[in-house]
Amino acid sequence: MNPFALLDKLKTPVWIIRPSTEEVLHANPAALALAAGLSLADMRHGSLSACPHPALSDYTPAILAREQVVEIWTIRQQDQPQPLCCHLCWLDMAGTADAILVEASSPAASMPSASAATITDTRPEDDFHRMLMQTNSAPMLLIDPADEGRIVNVNEAAMRFYGYSRAEFAAKHTWEINAQGRAILPVMQQIAQLPGGHKPLSFVHRLADGSLRDVQTYAGPVVMHGKRLMLCVIHDITEQQRLKSELEQAALRDPLTGLWNRRYLLQQLERAILEKQHYGHSFSLILLDADNFKRINDQFGHFTGDEVLVWLAHTLQSRVRAADSVCRWGGEEFIILLPQTSQHNALHLAECLRETVASGQTTPLPAITISMGVAQHLDEESVESLIMRVDNALYQAKSSGRNCVIAA
Repeated sequence: MNPFALLDKLKTPVWIIRPSTEEVLHANPAALALAAGLSLADMRHGSLSACPHPALSDYTPAILAREQVVEIWTIRQQDQPQPLCCHLCWLDMAGTADAILVEASSPAASMPSASAATITDTRPEDDFHRMLMQTNSAPMLLIDPADEGRIVNVNEAAMRFYGYSRAEFAAKHTWEINAQGRAILPVMQQIAQLPGGHKPLSFVHRLADGSLRDVQTYAGPVVMHGKRLMLCVIHDITEQQRLKSELEQAALRDPLTGLWNRRYLLQQLERAILEKQHYGHSFSLILLDADNFKRINDQFGHFTGDEVLVWLAHTLQSRVRAADSVCRWGGEEFIILLPQTSQHNALHLAECLRETVASGQTTPLPAITISMGVAQHLDEESVESLIMRVDNALYQAKSSGRNCVIAA
């Protein structure tokens, strides 16, 4: 029995997604019709998309804590990009890994009918609003979404952060400080109808000097004099994003050669298998080993051995395509992921690399050769099975006298 049969009867678009790999486990007919062939990555990272976190797995703590998580996705209707409001929640799936349920809905449908989520502008509330704006150290913008995001008021922190005076702000709309320009307007209309209480969404804002800053924006509704406005609190996360990017890169790079490491390669293999399942794109692997490398370490020392590995890494990297991934698998072993590559073409590349390494040593470093195993991914094959096959092919190459290429 189809465990998602009930979801298929819903008119509401629903996706079931495994957060660790961002694999779509199920999409009901309404979701498939709305996506119209777009992948999950296309929708989450489209031109009108706004997400608190780039990776779905980052939401796990917040969703388990029952925080409201909202993303704005990009779909296409009548060949034009349109924003789509999506609500995320946790889904316990018996017998398998848990998943995230994504429900697309009209933001207006989630609006509270009572005034509990709004602030009516009587005189005491007006005084509170003024005090909140002027005493908060975070940049705050009061905008009118019905007037293309016209900026109604700002606090001192916003003037310092953006570099505009109050008079200059009064002549601007929020789309003028957003890096997307007027394209952000339909996204803003979606956000304006949310009840508030959701996690902040990420954008890129442009300051008065033209520089760009990564920001997270919380926008909550405020009703003043019968008019629905949005109070936006801005958090500058540029430095945080830079440090996060550097840490992520460091975690995926080999410190000696600068190549991608084993962790990165395993992630890319999982993605390559998913792409093959969705689009039919095959791929191949080359696993190679520096022959008699222990002899180099013993004769010339480990420092020279490291220099040889760096030279080999740079040589491999210089002979592959930009789409290929050269990784240090461990020790003197390297592995190359070749997207959309048949075994025949992978064997040809491997032989070229073997010849280049064997004849291309022009430095004072000791000469080396390499042995190589080549394998093309088979349908329904796991990552473990693929690596085992290419490893066996490498073993055969080393057993056959080294400095050769063997196909799995």
